[in-house]
Amino acid sequence: MARVAVGGALAQRPGYGGHAWALLNYLLGLRQLGHEVLFLDRLSAEMAPSAEARERCVGWLDAVMQGAGLGGSYALLAEGDAPGLGRREAVEWVGQADLLLNVMGFIDDEEVLAASSRNVFLDIDPGFGQMWRQLGLHDAFTGHDAFVTVGERIGEPDCLIPTCGIEWVRTPHPIVLDQWPVVTGGGRFTSIGSWRGPYDPVEYQGHRYGLRAHELRKLLPLPSLVEPVLELALDIDPSDYADKEALLAQGWTLVDPAAVAASPATYREYIQGSLAELMVPKGIYAETRSGWFSERSAAYLASGKPVVAGETGFAERYPTGEGLLAFADLDEARAGVEAILADPARHSRAAREIAAEHFEAKKVLGRLLEAVVT
Repeated sequence: MARVAVGGALAQRPGYGGHAWALLNYLLGLRQLGHEVLFLDRLSAEMAPSAEARERCVGWLDAVMQGAGLGGSYALLAEGDAPGLGRREAVEWVGQADLLLNVMGFIDDEEVLAASSRNVFLDIDPGFGQMWRQLGLHDAFTGHDAFVTVGERIGEPDCLIPTCGIEWVRTPHPIVLDQWPVVTGGGRFTSIGSWRGPYDPVEYQGHRYGLRAHELRKLLPLPSLVEPVLELALDIDPSDYADKEALLAQGWTLVDPAAVAASPATYREYIQGSLAELMVPKGIYAETRSGWFSERSAAYLASGKPVVAGETGFAERYPTGEGLLAFADLDEARAGVEAILADPARHSRAAREIAAEHFEAKKVLGRLLEAVVT
């Protein structure tokens, strides 16, 4: 049995059920393997500038951990009182751990990093960190001993993401199948995400790498070309009013993620009430041929919900055609939707099979630990 600390940003995103699941699948998957886990988070005055904001952030973290059965397995590095392990206990725990799996290098506390015997960087936004480092804008990789990415084609000759001279361990996101049982039914194609996300487009080597907004604009006419409702639980800023109006005018159904995905439970219910997912990646993932595949899409697959996904190079690694269909343009997206409608039961079975074979947490995390633990 290993002891694994997982560091990530959760308290800072109250009400984002999908983001919570992205971290929970690692924690619960490691526990399924029999390992002892500790989740590490941090919260500064800049992240929560008021007492009310701090209370909301801290309460969200505690609620997510308690709800997942991890109430005694987390620590929040912050000033003042907070639930979970205290700083001294957390540092001691990390000092006895086999590794710290540090999501996007979020844990930068010098005492914690020094206590850890092996700091492993987990890249879940492939392209951004690597290009930022090459451009001299930000280096989150320093201080780590091994490097893992969900950009499963980083290092391939036609992948445009720089390796930064790093030997990357490539892995998909894990999905804990017990937490995502098959649920039949549903009539809508859905997805959950942000229009832009937390990062700006990146200018690198003469090319501007875009966000999800840029890929979705290419699909604007799709609702008029297919029969089912296409619904997005879309986090879109009021400043993008023109884009929102364009989506609505073209027949997209938009719902507020705060209404349907504000907790891990409601997020899961929303996915499992769908017929399938239409997954549109960020432009940077597609344009670089990163091989990225969404943890959200893995949850759809596990739930028996087929996925029509924008191609990022993942089709070279995973079976497509049944349960998972890749598209590179509007016509291929339409064909994917129509294929699922023609035989939804067959595609549902195939979706679950793909999740069990390729994304099941014990398999994925077992390989990951084997690759990074020396």
